[in-house]
Amino acid sequence: MNLTSIPALQDNYIWTLTDEDNKCLIVDPGEAQPVMDKIKANRWQPVAILLTHHHHDHVGGVEELLQHYPDLEVFGPQETADKGAKRIVAEGDEFTLLGLNFCVIATPGHTLGHISYFSSPYLFCGDTMFSGGCGRLFEGTAEQMFDSFQKLNQLPEDTLICCAHEYTLSNMKFAAAILPHDPKILARYQQIKDLRAENRITLPTKLALEREINLFLRTQDPDLQQALGGNVSSSALWQTFADLREKKDRF
Repeated sequence: MNLTSIPALQDNYIWTLTDEDNKCLIVDPGEAQPVMDKIKANRWQPVAILLTHHHHDHVGGVEELLQHYPDLEVFGPQETADKGAKRIVAEGDEFTLLGLNFCVIATPGHTLGHISYFSSPYLFCGDTMFSGGCGRLFEGTAEQMFDSFQKLNQLPEDTLICCAHEYTLSNMKFAAAILPHDPKILARYQQIKDLRAENRITLPTKLALEREINLFLRTQDPDLQQALGGNVSSSALWQTFADLREKKDRF
């Protein structure tokens, strides 16, 4: 499979997967034109759209794409039913596209109905997990997002995190401010600064790396808990997550 990121809007990425027959699926098309340009340039045959949630920067291009490619299947959670989704999917649902078996994972937090799609090694997680960070809590709670992170953290370590925004630099700047002496965070921060200085993409990232540098996956870390003001019991790790998200909102 050929994984491609298409820059869109201000800092979005629209992901596509293409097979050897040039059939492709499209993930979270916030706008149509960049996708159609790519389809035309590569002579792709689009077969499906996957939507993770209802925000306009993830669904804004669906209507126009359907006008040009009316046979597209559009998968999405219930909250995208009025955004063009015809195949409504939820936690535990499975389906096959391009010969790949996809599993739907409910990942509420950013929105209440947010979902992610996993077909090893690809994880399309929208605005749930970012490299070095997590999505803003627009509709859900910190506890919901924490639980969503725990689900995603159960995936294989070689999982490719295909998130929807180029937020890695700001996330790593925040991580370095919270744990300024963590060598893995500092090394990744420098690497990301170098990539962005050349206007290069920082994604996808691997789950194995995120377990080391993403503070939102390290709520059990004593150094992080100390940096946030004290030790937390294992039954309240979501509170560490909440404190971290609140600090990031103010950063």
